[in-house]
Amino acid sequence: MPLMIGRSPIRRTIKYLEAGRLMLKDQIKIFAINYNTFGEHHKGARDFVFWTFPQLQYKNPSVQCITFKNMTPSPFIRCYYEDGKEILVDIDSKNRIEILNHLIQVVGKPKDVLDAEAKAQEKKDNPANFGVGCSRACICEIPGQVPCPQIIPLPMHMRGKYKNAPKDQ
Repeated sequence: MPLMIGRSPIRRTIKYLEAGRLMLKDQIKIFAINYNTFGEHHKGARDFVFWTFPQLQYKNPSVQCITFKNMTPSPFIRCYYEDGKEILVDIDSKNRIEILNHLIQVVGKPKDVLDAEAKAQEKKDNPANFGVGCSRACICEIPGQVPCPQIIPLPMHMRGKYKNAPKDQ
């Protein structure tokens, strides 16, 4: 498989990308991370960019994600909101997991919002769903389906009473 060559090809698999835990708030439009490719106190930022940044981009398609390399003495993350405000997160000398957990608390969506969005997305995904709580109460509302026998009686050849009756009568 041509995609499985290079450094740590696991990062390019759908299963790995979907496993990301950081879903940014809807108000965040730009996510920028500044770090250096050298130095011990930048190691956590480098690991975060290498392992978690692809998941962040995959899970937040409407957010512009930018990395700035070798432009700063200390690593930091800056998030720009749609109303012009910005938030600055210091990630100096933190490891990848600490950075991720801090970002989930500060700029991530709360757990209850994520659960509500997943539930709403699950119902809207499949237009074939019908019943209580869906867009259609009955399958007879879909064009091309047989109407409800309550409203329009079924033809005789579709009723079991006549179809399974003995032929001699």
